[in-house]
Amino acid sequence: MSLAVIKSRAKHGLQAPQVYVEVHLSNGLPAFNIVGLPETSVKESKDRVRSAILNSHFEFPNRRITVNLAPADLPKGGSRFDLPIAIGILAASDQLPKEPLEEYEFISELALTGELRGVEAILPSVIACAAHARQLIISKSNIAEAALVDGITALPAKHLLEVTAHLFQNKKIGPQSTDLTDKKTIYPQFSDVIGQQHAKRALEIAAAGGHHTLLFGPPGAGKTMLASRLPGIMPPMTNAEALQTASIHSLANRSPQNSFKQRPFRSPHHSASPAALVGGGSSPQPGEISLAHNGVLFLDELPEFQRSVLEMLREPLESAEIHISRATAQVCYPAQFQLVAAMNPCPCGYMGGARCECSTEQIKRYQSKISGPILDRIDLHVRVNAVQNDQLLESQRQSHGESSETILARVIQARDRQLNRQGVINAQLNNPQLQTFCSLGKQQKQFLKQAITNFKLSTRTYYRILKVARTIADLGGIDVPDIPHYQEALSYRSSFKHSIN
Repeated sequence: MSLAVIKSRAKHGLQAPQVYVEVHLSNGLPAFNIVGLPETSVKESKDRVRSAILNSHFEFPNRRITVNLAPADLPKGGSRFDLPIAIGILAASDQLPKEPLEEYEFISELALTGELRGVEAILPSVIACAAHARQLIISKSNIAEAALVDGITALPAKHLLEVTAHLFQNKKIGPQSTDLTDKKTIYPQFSDVIGQQHAKRALEIAAAGGHHTLLFGPPGAGKTMLASRLPGIMPPMTNAEALQTASIHSLANRSPQNSFKQRPFRSPHHSASPAALVGGGSSPQPGEISLAHNGVLFLDELPEFQRSVLEMLREPLESAEIHISRATAQVCYPAQFQLVAAMNPCPCGYMGGARCECSTEQIKRYQSKISGPILDRIDLHVRVNAVQNDQLLESQRQSHGESSETILARVIQARDRQLNRQGVINAQLNNPQLQTFCSLGKQQKQFLKQAITNFKLSTRTYYRILKVARTIADLGGIDVPDIPHYQEALSYRSSFKHSIN
């Protein structure tokens, strides 16, 4: 029977659904048709496959060729089906044995010469293939990425002839060893920052509990410098976290093997469009918030972002994921990032100083560019004051406080306390869990009652103060948060709101 079925995988967000490439040769006028909801890039594979087969010294069947990409309701895009289509044609025309094909999946683009070329978003396909315990034949240029996945037999090939020789068992393709020795990531040091002990303390709390942070202060105070050092005091990613982060970067056609297990630090420009920040496009791609998954999303000059763009952050800040719906596809990307935003306190940036000529109305208008719901979702509001001249001159060529490694040790210890106690970090606690792991005594209740009244705290803000206080207690090795912990947590909520008074 002139029929062959080859296994491959489609690109669909972080999922890589199985695709069966069914190739049928029949009598009739010579034709080459591809069905099964292929996009233009898939239809163009007909010419690439034909030339690759002929230039590999095989016979291209002079018959009616029908290629069905099943399931038919799943959109297929890209050039990843070139190799499985070519293998299917050769098997259906009895130029290749069909029996060994059951063990393999095939993903690769073909050059006209028959050479195999790498494709984007290979990592989700490798993970899915490993889950089904199959061997995967791919281009040699994709092997470094595929090697990130444990338990996969990925066979790299340079040419279609290498693949056919392997299937004929004339010359086997062996798994290629790739050096995946963990390279120690060198992050910028906290000791480089002059002064700013208050801000350093806040970022330590943010790293320990996974809390979002707003840094506000005059230009040149060190807000960007502080934010860039946050990944260096965040605990190392687990293998599962690193693999999921690498999969997202693979979808965006970035090479994750160069930064595997390194916390992402994304800093989009304030002119970024909504699609660039949250993801989108006709074929939905991950945006900056997903590329920052398990890392830091730094938004500098926060009021300069379009308000519509900032409002799109509301859902992912709460749910840690983003749903993108288009006419042809609906995908969900993870977005478990830590937001660090930076802004000036007023339009000129020097509020409260002799250089500031901004009126109270101008300051209020400027700060109101950040909506209340967004501010509510940011746990720590930290004022970063300008460095004093004597502090700047006296501290040249000296270490300025603790190193990132010293702070990281405390952060890891606090994280371990959280995970052993409740299974999640404090920022991810839901309200019932908070009542269990952050119980309030009579004095604490009285203190928080006064704080809610005096500062007109919303319900969301109240619960976030509890989470921050829980983190502060964990950093101190204390089982039950007390009033000093709630006082410190509250100080990070009230400073921005009352900075113009």
